[in-house]
Amino acid sequence: MFEQIKAIMVRKFQLDPADVLPDASLTDLQLDSLDLVELSLVLEKELNARISDDELAEAQQLDAIVDLVAQRGAKV
Repeated sequence: MFEQIKAIMVRKFQLDPADVLPDASLTDLQLDSLDLVELSLVLEKELNARISDDELAEAQQLDAIVDLVAQRGAKV
């Protein structure tokens, strides 16, 4: 699941794959509130996981976001 989310984030936000680590925070990745809205929409479209941008902001770290996506029954 992490690798799928990592691939989405690298593709959508032009991030360096080396920076997208499980313990990376959204601040570390320099994602702002508009990026979180876009990420929320992409996760729903590509993984069928409905997560609001507010929930993503609360999660703060990628490993927490991966857990949240898994809890929402995302397709793998």
